[in-house]
Parts: sequence; C-alpha cells; structure tokens
Amino acid sequence: MSVFPDVKAEDLSAAQRSDLELLARGRQDRSRTMRELNLPETPLAAHSLLLRLGLWNQTRVPFPERLGVALETPALAVPELPEEARLDLRHLSALAIDDDGNRDPDDALSLEALPGGMRRLWVHVADVAALVTPDSPLDLEARKRGSTLYLPTHTVGMLPDTLVERLGLGLHPESPALSISIDFDAGGQAESVDVALTRLRVERVSYAEAQRRLDAGDPLLSGLLALATSSRELREAEGAVSISLPEVTLKVLGDDIRIAPLQPYHTRFIVQECMTLAGWAAAIFADDLEVPLPFATQDAPHGSAPAGQSLPAQWARRKTLSRTRFQPRLGPHSGMGLDAYAQATSPMRRYLDLVVHQQLRAAILEQETLSGKDIAARVAESQMGSGAVRSAEREARRHWTLALMEQHPEREYQAVVVERRGPQATLLLPELALDTTFATPAPLGSVLRVRAAGIDLAAQTLRVREATG
Repeated sequence: MSVFPDVKAEDLSAAQRSDLELLARGRQDRSRTMRELNLPETPLAAHSLLLRLGLWNQTRVPFPERLGVALETPALAVPELPEEARLDLRHLSALAIDDDGNRDPDDALSLEALPGGMRRLWVHVADVAALVTPDSPLDLEARKRGSTLYLPTHTVGMLPDTLVERLGLGLHPESPALSISIDFDAGGQAESVDVALTRLRVERVSYAEAQRRLDAGDPLLSGLLALATSSRELREAEGAVSISLPEVTLKVLGDDIRIAPLQPYHTRFIVQECMTLAGWAAAIFADDLEVPLPFATQDAPHGSAPAGQSLPAQWARRKTLSRTRFQPRLGPHSGMGLDAYAQATSPMRRYLDLVVHQQLRAAILEQETLSGKDIAARVAESQMGSGAVRSAEREARRHWTLALMEQHPEREYQAVVVERRGPQATLLLPELALDTTFATPAPLGSVLRVRAAGIDLAAQTLRVREATG
C-alpha cells in the first residue's frame, strides 16, 4: 500500500513531476519520488501514476524513447552524385507504386518484351549506395539506427531527408537507380539475372490508382500480374508458406486516430512478388560472383499447422515459422520457398538492404567488396538498432489502437477465436489487427461481438467482455 495513496497532482513539485517523467521515459533508472510514495521504481509504474494524476494523457507515448531509438531524422551532409556511366532506360515505362502519402519512393517496376516471347522484369531501386559508401558518416549513422522508424504520428528516417529528396524515384524528371533484371522464357521460367547502374523516368502512382489502371486493362500492369502469379505458384510448389492476416493503416493527426483496413489490391500483390523476385535475383547474382551479402535465410517451419484460409489456420501457420537469419553465406529461405534470398529493395529504409547495394555496386564497378567477416559484423550491429525500432513501432501502434478504443468505450468489435489454451482463447479483432486473451468456451473460428472492459495504456493491456443485446 502506498504511503501517500491520495496524492494529487498539485501535491507534487515541479522537480518531483520531472523526476517521474524521466523515469517513465526511460531516461533514468531510479526515482526518489516513487520511493517516497512507496511505489515501484519502474517506467511502467511511473507512467501509470502520471496518467492517474492527469499529468499525462493518451497522447504521451514513451515507448520509442524508452527503447532508446533515435527520435529525429539525421541531418548529416549528403555528397553529390558521382559522375559515372549508366545504362539509359528512359525509354521504358517505370511505375513506382506505393501507399498514398509515401515520402520515400525507393523502388519501381518495368516489364520489357524480348525476342522469342521472353520478358525482362526490371526492379529499379534508388541508388542509395552511390552516396552512402561503407564506413562513411552516413553509413555509420544508418548502421546504428538499423532502419527507418515508422510511427502513427510521424516518420524518423534512417537517412537524411536531403538524400531521400535527391534519390527518391520519381521525385525528379530523371532518377538514378540500381536496377535488377530477370529474364523469363515464354513459360515463365527464370533464365538469367543481372544488375546494372541505370537512369530512368519514373511515374509515381498509388496502389488504388494502379488498381484502377489494371482493371482497365493496362498492358504493363497486366503483364506484371501474370508474371507475379506464375512466380507465386512456383514458390508455393517449393514449399512457400502463405499467410494472410488482417492488416490496417494507422495514422494519428492531432487528436484524430484513424485506423483503416489495408485494401487487398492486386497491385499490392504485384509489388510484393516482384520485390521478392528482386531479392532472389540479387542473391543469385552475388553468389555467382562470390560476393558475400547479408543473405536472408530461414529454417523449415517447426511443427505442423492446419491448411486452409481461415483465420485460425493462418494464425497457427505463422507461429510455425522460424526467425529469419542474416548471414554472409548463401542459404535457403524456407518460408519464401527460395533457394537464395537477400533483402535488396529498401536501401533508404533498411540498413542491411543498403549493405546489399554497396556490395552489388562494388561488384559491378569491379571494386573491392566487404568480406564475410565485415558483413557479419554489420548484421550484428545493425540488428541491435533495427530490433529496437521494430519494438518501438509495435508498441506505439498498440498504444494508439488502445487509445482509440478508450475514446469509444461503447463501440462493439467483431472478434474471432484464433487459438485456444485451456479455458483461455486468443481473440483477433480484424478491423483493428489487434489480439487479446479472453476466457470463453467458444471453439476455434467462432465469431464474437466484444467491447472494451478495461484498458491500461501504461501496461498496454486490454480486457474485453462480450457485447449483449
């Protein structure tokens, strides 16, 4: 029991309030104020007290700061692009397809017809490694951060805004790129891969606009859909695991919390599959030249999971997947059904993608590449930062989702029983992409109507009750 159970905000001095906030934000490990109140000296306890006293409200989200991630985009100097030969691809149609409001377009797609019914898929990626060289100040900062931080309120870049504005595909009449190509025969089998430094003209479109064009019979998008469909079928035949759980977009604009389902456009599938193909091609290209990369590998699924497209089946399949590992040696990625893979299409947003580009660039220009030992060290260092970023994103999203539920205590939600453990069930709320536990005898796949019964923003917990009437 607290020594001062009835403490009020006005009872605390400015210094005591600051002391509580520093603990809640993870800026210090101890708090004299919490000791005097006979409360635990933990960030969670301090956060709870600040909320109870009304000194903080739901707009205070301390989790990213508590995890130690950078909260400001770096403002380092960005060099000029070097003068170098580039393959001219300005005659090709190139589409950068992304969500509305995207500010860092770093990939685009082209499809080129070749003699004999062959086709060449081009995946163009912003040539970030042209400006971010190994062990430069920009490289060291990106390595420490690991990845860009995407919060519902704002984005904190891994690299300076100046670099993104200079290299983002489609932000200028012409864009420099590192382009990965795959030649397919008339039957859809990959024949060869290549990587080149290019220049091109890129048109930016949203997923929705691209879908409208696809529905109207756009030949480029129709060709890409056919290729992507064939690729997915081949990967599934090799054991690729297909998982499709509800996803949402979450944006916070002032006091307005907006959550909307991610629309399952065919154009989203096209981009995802083409990016996967580019990662495979980059890995094959590097391996042929004996150039080490941070190859992404994954062991075969552990345990068995039910087939089918139901939410419980998808939930169970996801839990059988092993963690993806990054290593300087080639290895299979079982979840993708690929014998080789390297993440290569987001060098503005993920540090290990940038390392892939640095290595590919050096190979193309016949320059010295990093050793396997160098790659392993970069993987270890960058994953410390990227792991904290992923946790910060996950906790911030959960916070704002719970905050929205707190704003609408009488709102009802559909909930699906996706897992059972004794009397406890895991419920998935599809419209929020949120899960919680609940005691119910309802069998797997049951659909309940629930309301929030208790929300603790500090502890990130949710209790629900079945809606009646």
